[in-house]
Amino acid sequence: MAFFEITHTSGTARTGILSLHHGNVQTPVFMPVGTNATVKAVSKDDLLEIGFEIILANTYHLYLRPGSDLIEEAGGLHGFSGWNRNFLTDSGGFQVFSLSPLRKITFEGAVFSSHIDGARKIFTPESVVDIQAQFNSDIQMQLDVCTGWDVERKEAERALEITSNWCERAKKEWTLRQEQGYKGVLFPIVQGNFFEDLRQRSAEFVSSLDLPGIAIGGLSVGEPPEKFAEFLQFTVQHLPPVKPKYVMGIGTPEYILEAVADGIDMFDCVLPTRNARNGSYFTHDGMLSIKQERFMHDFTPIDTECHCKVCRNYTRAYLRHLFKDQEILGAMLASYHNLYFLYHMLEEIRLAINEDRFDEYRRNFLNRFKAGNIR
Repeated sequence: MAFFEITHTSGTARTGILSLHHGNVQTPVFMPVGTNATVKAVSKDDLLEIGFEIILANTYHLYLRPGSDLIEEAGGLHGFSGWNRNFLTDSGGFQVFSLSPLRKITFEGAVFSSHIDGARKIFTPESVVDIQAQFNSDIQMQLDVCTGWDVERKEAERALEITSNWCERAKKEWTLRQEQGYKGVLFPIVQGNFFEDLRQRSAEFVSSLDLPGIAIGGLSVGEPPEKFAEFLQFTVQHLPPVKPKYVMGIGTPEYILEAVADGIDMFDCVLPTRNARNGSYFTHDGMLSIKQERFMHDFTPIDTECHCKVCRNYTRAYLRHLFKDQEILGAMLASYHNLYFLYHMLEEIRLAINEDRFDEYRRNFLNRFKAGNIR
């Protein structure tokens, strides 16, 4: 089987199969974020129980602690964490942009200070490929330069020029690593901020490199939802249909359904588990904030249509009690439920695409979800 096989299309939405070193992945797919090689408040056994086939880990954080050499010694991320399905690792570019108090970006690489102890570090496109190869990542990202939503064109253009230079160098290093036996694949990243000509230039450049898949960066960085949709649709038009496409950092039903409608195959976000730790649950009727006093005597499940073990075994009253008393179990159960909800939403999406009724599914789901009629 090819690395990516499209199995059905419904308009521009499609289902497919990614063939990776640690098993196949059905697409469209939501990937839980395990920044430090662990999805917060959720065990690997819970993730397997739900059905996930791939999770995400973060190169920046794992490089700083515990270090890529130790992870390699343990047998890569799989041996280190015990997760025997697939890992996607991001390049750390966004974390250099957002976490490092001091940083300098040049064509050579990114010099930054660790947010842990202030130590001076450097990422180059080559070193980031090597670090992710040490992790034995099934899918790795090139090092890129992330820009915010409201930057000037000059800054966006320079970031794109550096990202494109880094991409060519990353491809060369990845090819060398493949020759040495590394099985993971490399995705380049489209940048260009919110300038159509820069987006098009970037999309056409990464397409010309003919790498296994393509990631779309620089979206969901604070822009209005309509601008996200506009530039996602514009970018996809300039990418080869046969490649798997990944949009980083989206994890709400509204954004996921928009992405799927535009032909996106992969997405990730910390939001489902972060919301869970703040007492916010996904339901078919919108977001439920468990801290509300009206749930104190509510002995019904979070969502009567959800079949996860949380909804089968626990009441809103009990879950509110756990949250109010800051019990660790509360974060664990909420995280499990939110991930289960999204996993099964994606199952429903794939079924709707295969039955040529995705547009109807999207419309019905969002009408109910946005109405927010939680009883």
